[in-house]
Amino acid sequence: MNFRLSSIAAALLVSTSVSAEYVETITVEGQYLSVNESNSVKTPTPIIDVPQSLSIISADDITLRGITSIGEIIDYTPGVNTSQGEGHRDAVVFRGIRSTADFYLDGNRDDVQYYRSLYNIEQVEILRGPNALLFGRGGTGGILNRVSKKAEFGQEFTDYQTSLNSFGGYNVQVDKNLSSSSDSAVRINAMYEHLENHRDFYDGDRYGFNPTARIKLSKDTLLDLSYEYSNHERFIDRGIPTGSNGKPVEYLDEVVFGDPQNNYQELEAHVFRANIEHKFAENMKGNFSAFYGDYDKVYSNFYASNYDESTNIVELDGYIDTTQRDNLILSGNLVGEFKSGGIGHTVIVGAEYISTGSNQDRYNPIFDSNLDDRETFVAVRPLFFSGGQGINAEGTSVTYEFSDLNDDTHVDLEVFSLYIQDEIELSENFDLVLGARFDSFDIEVFNADPDVLETRTRNDEEVSPRAGLIYKPQENISLYASYSESFQPRSGEQYANINGDNDKLAPNTFTNQEIGVKWDLESGLSFTAAIFENEQSSPQVADNDSSTLDVIDSDISGFELQLTGQVTDDWSITANYSSLDGEVVDRTGGTGLTPRELPEITFSIWNTYQVSDVFGIGFGATYQDESFIDNGNSRTLPSYTRVDASAYYDMSDTMRVQLHIENLTNELYFPNAHSSHQATVGAPLNAMLTLVGSF
Repeated sequence: MNFRLSSIAAALLVSTSVSAEYVETITVEGQYLSVNESNSVKTPTPIIDVPQSLSIISADDITLRGITSIGEIIDYTPGVNTSQGEGHRDAVVFRGIRSTADFYLDGNRDDVQYYRSLYNIEQVEILRGPNALLFGRGGTGGILNRVSKKAEFGQEFTDYQTSLNSFGGYNVQVDKNLSSSSDSAVRINAMYEHLENHRDFYDGDRYGFNPTARIKLSKDTLLDLSYEYSNHERFIDRGIPTGSNGKPVEYLDEVVFGDPQNNYQELEAHVFRANIEHKFAENMKGNFSAFYGDYDKVYSNFYASNYDESTNIVELDGYIDTTQRDNLILSGNLVGEFKSGGIGHTVIVGAEYISTGSNQDRYNPIFDSNLDDRETFVAVRPLFFSGGQGINAEGTSVTYEFSDLNDDTHVDLEVFSLYIQDEIELSENFDLVLGARFDSFDIEVFNADPDVLETRTRNDEEVSPRAGLIYKPQENISLYASYSESFQPRSGEQYANINGDNDKLAPNTFTNQEIGVKWDLESGLSFTAAIFENEQSSPQVADNDSSTLDVIDSDISGFELQLTGQVTDDWSITANYSSLDGEVVDRTGGTGLTPRELPEITFSIWNTYQVSDVFGIGFGATYQDESFIDNGNSRTLPSYTRVDASAYYDMSDTMRVQLHIENLTNELYFPNAHSSHQATVGAPLNAMLTLVGSF
């Protein structure tokens, strides 16, 4: 598992005699550096001792619950909710902060905007709160890390899974492991998925192929190699507009506001990973990983940009956008456990180098009817608009071409990072976590627009500290308090530009203060609770003096509860509750407005009950309070409750059939949005039949 790393350089120094009068003796205990339950934490620390909120879902749970996307995991996770992502990417709101880039694969930054597959994933980890110490810039509200499946020594198996849903979509997955000796193994994961849903014109195909190899170079050295090919194509649906009451117009729930031929996304990616881990001693391990990703993406889309309910006239806007990106990430870590003066230490020291090249451009359409990039149509199903031509609201034939250059930027980015963290065992009951990370973020943006043709650069150097105190009145209970920071450079998540004042402004900074409790109950249940406050500081050029800055502070606070595990031998449960509160702040102070996509209350529960040795059922619900689509609080997503159910039957020791039903009550609901007139229409009652087996 990547990033299980180590460091003890400090210990080696301290173990040396520093003077004739004083020599400190360090007792090195032979603690085994076990694989941590959370790959993201990067040290062999039990989850109960981590001073931070996190949730983990395993591959077995993903399969058993019929989960097929990142969004479905988010629906049943506290403190986070989904955003629309313009219909072509995963987008998560971590404690009120929307992100399309705080995604990681085996601890490596995975920031290209696309929908991530789960076919080759061992578990998904969601950490809440700023996470710069371990992950660098971004992670301002949290991060989502996917841990990939690795080849296994001494194992020969072939697992398969195939599903068919009531919309007509289907998928096939194969997971095969071959072990030629006790020192080498190969594992191949592959998948094909055909996409269908309840919306007109929606379809798509996804392919994934991921061979991995594991080689034991010596008894203390392990090498993992991986290559993944991804090819994704899908229709882009950006939802429906809001009406005069500020809510999605329900009678338009079956209308698709786009061009059936030119609303699409295509992605082709090649990702190479290598990870070598060496055990220097029982108490010290080192790790080095190399990650290279090459991504080629295009998406084209039209969407509702305005709507007049009195006339039933909708205005469409659109663009075509391409991205070519390559990411090289080199990282090394050293982690070790030792005792000094009777005090235990788990120290991690690491460095990371990132080189990113990213070219992106965007073209707007030009309609021949008005020489503008927007046109109006009557909102009927289907729109009189397809294949680059249509009939506008005035009854005139129109055509368009994507010929208006909006932007064309070429980005070169280099990031160098150093970090250190010490988990200090002060006593049997108290642990202290202290650490800091230094990041040097160098960006050069060439604006290739012929009307601009300029190059801008900026360098940001930031230190992000982290501190936590854990008190354990007994082994299965921990009380913690923590403080952490992160930052986001002004070039944003996708490094598109530093135009205007952005090349002069320091990064936005984020701080998190959190207190919580983790309690592993004897019955096998785990209960966690956290109260937190996230504060953002955003430097802005002063209105009355461009040579000075106003620093605008805003915060989001709340609490979350989570209960997960076995209630009885036959009954397992996952229950989540979160409450969030925030206010939009400008130069004059609080505005009384609530940040968008910030539901005050979210709640979810999932139960699984083993009725007999071969038959089980699942039942759950997810609730999301109303939230605002826009920062002006004029547009609203209504609250909703969705009920889901499942059943599974073991046909044999090697084959299981599963039935998953989503939206059992067939509720019309709108789970998320992107902007005022782009509210996602939730799927109606639908079912998925799955066959899971092995041979």
